Amino acid sequence: MRLPRRVPWVNINELDQLCSWVFMDEGDLEAKRFAINRLSAWRAVTALPHALESTLSILTARLIDTSETQQNCSRLSLRQNYAAAIIRMVNGLVDPLQAGAYARSIASIAAQLGLPSWLVELRHAATHEDLPSLEMLREAARESLTWLLHNYFLPTINPSTPRPSTAPPLRPVAPLLKQYKTLMKIVTRDASLRKQNQPDIDAIMRDIERWLSEAKLAADFAADAYGWDTIESNDVEQEDPREKWALERLCDALIEKGALVSLSQKKRDLPSDEFVPPHSSLVLWTLLLAHTHTYHPTFPAVLTTRIVENLLYERSNTGFDMDIVSLEADESQNDPSYHLALAKWAAWVTKAYDNGQENAELSLRKNVIVLLASTLAPGKTEGVKKIEVLAALLGAVSSGFTELQNASDMLLSATYQLQPQHWDAGDLTVMNERLHSLMSFDGESQKYINDLDSAPTTSSPAQGSDISGWRLLDHRSGWKSCPIGVYYPNY
Repeated sequence: MRLPRRVPWVNINELDQLCSWVFMDEGDLEAKRFAINRLSAWRAVTALPHALESTLSILTARLIDTSETQQNCSRLSLRQNYAAAIIRMVNGLVDPLQAGAYARSIASIAAQLGLPSWLVELRHAATHEDLPSLEMLREAARESLTWLLHNYFLPTINPSTPRPSTAPPLRPVAPLLKQYKTLMKIVTRDASLRKQNQPDIDAIMRDIERWLSEAKLAADFAADAYGWDTIESNDVEQEDPREKWALERLCDALIEKGALVSLSQKKRDLPSDEFVPPHSSLVLWTLLLAHTHTYHPTFPAVLTTRIVENLLYERSNTGFDMDIVSLEADESQNDPSYHLALAKWAAWVTKAYDNGQENAELSLRKNVIVLLASTLAPGKTEGVKKIEVLAALLGAVSSGFTELQNASDMLLSATYQLQPQHWDAGDLTVMNERLHSLMSFDGESQKYINDLDSAPTTSSPAQGSDISGWRLLDHRSGWKSCPIGVYYPNY
């Protein structure tokens, strides 16, 4: 369970008052001192979010610049104060988002955050070149505070306030997957070209990894998507929802036709005794799957979950205005071979990346079975499509594991429709023979049965006789069909 986020203020009104001190009147130096004192007091108690740390640094530099102590401070010192505050703000925003296996440029991350590009250029100049002029640094400080107001203070004080949409849309991943597939086809058909094309293949996989980093940033999970949250020691083991969202977008693109599943139905339906994807598909995609799993251990679980959800539920529009899941425009809802190919990929991924422990809590096999159980459970299969594919996937995933095999067999047995049984006199004879056999174990019951055998059998229920044993009732007996039968007090 994710622990509550610690904040330095007692209630949101304190942050609102701080915001008014900082932004209400730029010339009110007394209000700026109040803001600096409150931020300093908060910092003495707990770690401040980076936005508040940056606000404190910029306010301190501006207060020195505008107060009477400016006469005792050289212009170089003022420039250094401003430059340090702006450098720390930009670095603090960008560095936490360098979480991928391959580094991304600061400019690209800042662009996704909506940070003005000239602030990034000024940060570079102040770090590696001559210090910018004091006038430019003052303008940069004002621009930084404005950005913090619209991207931190207002959304935090009033979460319903929409954050300004200045970030560029997430680029599609489909072209990268197409390039990867094309290169892998070349080296698969002619192994002598592997050395020549290997650098391009490595570059494409690096681009896909960078795309995942961009997607993590595009996953706007409230204010913490901008890195405002302070990371506690017990948060390290928590699942990152942004990484999960990014992996889901990649998996959605992979399970479309033309990626893991071939566009050609002939290539999908190759005869095989094992429930695995065709060898031609495995050769193309196992390298990318293994590479992604190396840097994202939860990738196999996310991929199998998305495949099973695709089989269980109809695909719907995600609502995102970015084309990330369309390799080829094609209908796949009514394509049995496509569904079977996806199920084979889910079974292969499960066998390839499962830890092999039957009792493991995070077993991929158990995860797939739990997902399928909600649909294959007794009473849940009516009207469900793809039952044969789901049953085949369940059998393949649980094969070789006693506990999972027993659970799967129980689920699969419930998917078969029971044929309605029509009773006849022969069935009643067998049932009465079984009844006599059971009652013969008790002497009194045997005597009772003999008495019944010697009694006349022509009496009818209307005459009030006591009739025991099994009888076949029809419409003349007054019995009506219902799930649990009808009680007749006279019988």
